Amino acid sequence: MHIAEGYLPPAHAAAWAVASAPFVVHGVRALTREVRSNPESTLLLGASGAFTFVLSALKIPSVTGSCSHPTGTGLGAILFRPPIMAVLGTITLLFQALLLAHGGLTTLGANVFSMAVVGPWAGFGTYWLLRRSGASLMVAVFFGAFVADLSTYCVTSVQLALAFPDPGSGIPGALAKFGSIFALTQIPLAVSEGLLTVLVMRLLTQSSKAELLRLGVLSKLTGKGGSKGAEAGAAGEEKETVTR
Repeated sequence: MHIAEGYLPPAHAAAWAVASAPFVVHGVRALTREVRSNPESTLLLGASGAFTFVLSALKIPSVTGSCSHPTGTGLGAILFRPPIMAVLGTITLLFQALLLAHGGLTTLGANVFSMAVVGPWAGFGTYWLLRRSGASLMVAVFFGAFVADLSTYCVTSVQLALAFPDPGSGIPGALAKFGSIFALTQIPLAVSEGLLTVLVMRLLTQSSKAELLRLGVLSKLTGKGGSKGAEAGAAGEEKETVTR
C-alpha cells in the first residue's frame, strides 16, 4: 500500500472501486451530518485528515508495485468512527495520487478499500472491544491503531495475490509471498504508529477533553482525572455516537 498507478488489471481495479463506493457515499453523509450538527468539530476533523496524510505519505519500498508506510487511519476512526474516516482516507489518497504520484487513480478504489475502509473498521472494532472488556483508553488506542495499520497491509496482500497468483501455488502461494515481504517492514511500523497515536491521544485528552467527551471517546470508562458521574452523563450521547 499504496498500489501504484496502472499496476492492477483493469477488471480488478474496477471491482475494487465498486466495492469501495458504498462506504465512501455513506461516509459523505455521516461527515455532512457531523459538520452540520457540530461545526466545532471541523478543526479536529482537519487534524485527523492531516495526521493520515502525513503518516501515509512516508513510504518505504516493499513489494514491486507497492510500498510500506504508516496509515494514520486509526486515530480518525476512533474519534469520528469508520464511515467518516472512509471519506478522510479517500481524500488523502486522491491528493497523494495527484500531487505526490503516491498510489494512483486507476488503483484508487483498491487503495481506498484497504486503507480507508478495512483499516478503520478493523481498528475501531479492536478499540471498541477492548474498551468494552475494561481496557484503559490508551491500551485500546494503541491496539486500535496497530490493527488498523496491519489489516490494511493484509488486504493489500490479498489484492495483489488475487491479481498476480503464483504460477505454481496459485493465490495461496502469492498471498504467503506478499504477506511475508510486507511483514518485515509493516509490523515494526504498526507498533510505531500505535505508540504515536497514543501520544497524540494523550495530548488531545489534555487540550480537547470536552470534545472527546462529546465524541464518546472518554465516556466508556473513567479517564484520567475523570469521574463516574461524567461517564454516566455521557452514556446517552455515547450510544448515538457509536452508531454513526
